[in-house]
Amino acid sequence: MKTYSTTIPELTIGRKKSDVKKVKISSPSESVEFFRQIWNEDTLEYSESVMVVYLNRAHTTIGWFKVSSGGIDSCIIDVRIVLGLALKVGASAFIIAHNHPSGNATPSKQDEKITEKLKQGSDILEVIMLDHIIITENGYYSFKESSSII
Repeated sequence: MKTYSTTIPELTIGRKKSDVKKVKISSPSESVEFFRQIWNEDTLEYSESVMVVYLNRAHTTIGWFKVSSGGIDSCIIDVRIVLGLALKVGASAFIIAHNHPSGNATPSKQDEKITEKLKQGSDILEVIMLDHIIITENGYYSFKESSSII
């Protein structure tokens, strides 16, 4: 057996304690309510960011993760990060959300494209993508309610 002179770090997964209570999410409106609790309201109209909530088989929250922060009109959603973390935390389902600082909740072509990629990947990994929500100050768009993608 070969001996290596360097140490390979052990990778760990952790969770931060939070004031946000575990809840069962059964509808897009409940998803929006949950995301509004964890979103920084000061940046909702300033810059885009992406959040994911991971759920167990009963659709009760395991935890949430801020995937990325972007600029005024764009933000990167890395499918590998979203789905990789779902596997690491043992999630059975997830809901992803991002905001539109413009106040217009209509999805862009890029929003539709990334939703399709996330849906395809989640289907392969057998982790249910329950919804992709676009949040604005006064409203939201739910791909589940409004689209054939999910």
